[in-house]
Order: sequence, then structure tokens, then C-alpha cells
Amino acid sequence: MHTLDTLDAMTQHQSTQTMKPATAAKKLGVYLDATPADFREGVVSRAELNALQSDPPQWLRDLRRDGPHPRPVVAAKLGVSIAGLARGGVTEALTTEQIEALKEQRPEWLERERATQAEVRKETARLKKRDAERAAQED
Repeated sequence: MHTLDTLDAMTQHQSTQTMKPATAAKKLGVYLDATPADFREGVVSRAELNALQSDPPQWLRDLRRDGPHPRPVVAAKLGVSIAGLARGGVTEALTTEQIEALKEQRPEWLERERATQAEVRKETARLKKRDAERAAQED
């Protein structure tokens, strides 16, 4: 096969690449069970995903604003890890309103998990700096 033929075949394969709705929802940062039925029941092409990202329909804008949000989004909005959510007893998707209520209530588990997350970030930064200094010394 010639190089151009190979490249052409790869391009055609790429343009028809599809993904499961769960994968697309994860990439869009939304909770799959809250998406419309036609989204959950079909497949999503790469082009469709790009279109959803660049020009989100109203249902996607609403989900991103109001939720319910998947655990990775909930964790990020609360400033904790996904494991921290589980330790705090949060195992379900939460709406933006529920997340804001938790922020206001400041339960003990949330404060503890935020402090843990801050320590993890601090340690990660320290190790990154140390590794960069070691790499600079080797050069």
C-alpha cells in the first residue's frame, strides 16, 4: 500500500470513529443518567462530540450549570478527591444546589478532605520541584 493510501485509510477510519454514550458523557463532564434518552441510547461520533463541545445544545448547558454532576465534577467543585467524597458518604451525583449547600454547611468531613487534598497538592508540588532540581543538576 502506498503512503498516501495508508494516510487516506487512516483519515477515513478517524472520521467514523464512535464512542459509547458513557465515554462521551465523561468527556463532556456530565452525568450520563441525566442526559436525554437519544444520547444515552445511541453512539457518539468524534464529529458529534466536537460539535457538542463547540456549540453545546441547551440540555448540555443546563446539565453543566445545574447538574446533577458526576463524581469527578462534584469532587472538583468541592475541592476534594473522589475517594474523599466516598469517605464523606457522597456516592451519588449531586446538583449544583446540593454542592453549594455542602459548601455553606461545611461538614467536618468536607473540611478534613479539603485539608487532605491541600496537603496532597503541596507534596506533589514539592516532589515536582525536587525532581526538576535533580534534573538540572544532572545536566
